[in-house]
Amino acid sequence: MFEFKLPDLGEGIHEGELLQWHVAVGDTVKEDDPLCEMETDKAAVTIPSPRSGTIVSLNAEPGETIDVGHVFVVIDDGSGEGAGTSGSPPEAAAPEPGPAKDAEAPAPEAAPQTAPAAKESGSGNRVLAAPATRRLAREMGIDIQTVSGTGPGGRVTPEDLKAHDSGITGDATPAAAVADPGTPAGDNDIPEVPEPASLVLEPGGGAGIPFLEITGIPEPDGPVERTPFRSLRNKVAVKMTSSSILIPHVAHMDEIDVTEIDELRKTYNSRLESGDSQGKLTLLAFVVKAVAAKLKAYPMFNASVDLAANDIVYKKFYHIGFAADTPRGLMVPVVHDADRQSLAGVGYRIRHLAEKARTGDIGVPELTRGTFTITNVGAIGGTHVFPIINSPESAILGLGRVEKKPVVLDDEIRIRKMLPVTLCFDHRVADGAQAAAFVRDIKTMLENSLDFMSQI
Repeated sequence: MFEFKLPDLGEGIHEGELLQWHVAVGDTVKEDDPLCEMETDKAAVTIPSPRSGTIVSLNAEPGETIDVGHVFVVIDDGSGEGAGTSGSPPEAAAPEPGPAKDAEAPAPEAAPQTAPAAKESGSGNRVLAAPATRRLAREMGIDIQTVSGTGPGGRVTPEDLKAHDSGITGDATPAAAVADPGTPAGDNDIPEVPEPASLVLEPGGGAGIPFLEITGIPEPDGPVERTPFRSLRNKVAVKMTSSSILIPHVAHMDEIDVTEIDELRKTYNSRLESGDSQGKLTLLAFVVKAVAAKLKAYPMFNASVDLAANDIVYKKFYHIGFAADTPRGLMVPVVHDADRQSLAGVGYRIRHLAEKARTGDIGVPELTRGTFTITNVGAIGGTHVFPIINSPESAILGLGRVEKKPVVLDDEIRIRKMLPVTLCFDHRVADGAQAAAFVRDIKTMLENSLDFMSQI
């Protein structure tokens, strides 16, 4: 028997939600056949079979969250090995090429669903719980090893922590001083991956924020439909809430005359071969290039605040993300090294990444390591937009709809195409004067088409 553990799904990802199985118990599979679809907070990935054989058990149901390193499939590969033997999982078949790390963590105590294993803290095994639940336990001052899990396979849930907490006295050790207790070193230990500090909001509590209370909604007086926060939508909700609460947002607004570069864009696109839609330039490509160029003079907008070290981290690389509306929710594909690419190259990457995001074929590497984000709602409508900073970045640029407006130019009233922009920035690392100068320089570059002629 071969016990297949969920492999590493990408940088900083500790769990994934099972979307669907491609196999059933009793099915015969070949090596690299698709087993299931998993969704993380970054992307959807296909997990292939690591061995040829017969499916013995599937240890999760669609909609369930699975931890990296958890045995979720058992395959009879004819090796004659015992059920307790674990092999190294293969790379996850993410849509974008790039090796995924093998999950080196030994199998957790959960056994195949044909023979559930008891969860006892004194047995030397670590209890099964999601990383967010472990973090919540530390913040509540609870030894998670002492909590009985009522979730699937004995998993400890936040509700289990609340039930357990009702019997704890007020002299519990403060969360900051509680370390997740180790178990005797052995084959069943799952190394705890250190997690960055994050905001956890629980009903009835305020995450230590004065006067903040999380309560339920009044009973609706009409028909409703309830949908749980899951996967990408849940991650977006957590990230946006954390960013809006923890980062002091300030907005600087302006309008940019894009008449000349729009004419340049149309001229360039008209010269492309018929059918070359991927090579066409959009206004966003010009903005990405302008932002990447000007960030070098304004490093405070290409930075991150490291609260743990009390540092400001200024990044010397320029990976520009752009918000994309997809059927799965908001995604932010990233144009890496935008400053080193031609304008045409940036335009191609934007179209290529946007299409992959819409079809669900985008990989984790294409959604990570961004240093600055641009969000464009102009295609939908509206004037200015007040976007939330894509933490841990320090700024985001929002683009509105380009509209023809009467503008005074050379003491004459002319009709020009004007682009409304809003720069939201972290007031901890930058001030209003710097924001105004940064937007001014972007505006100057975008209003001079000659700055882009040599970049196409």
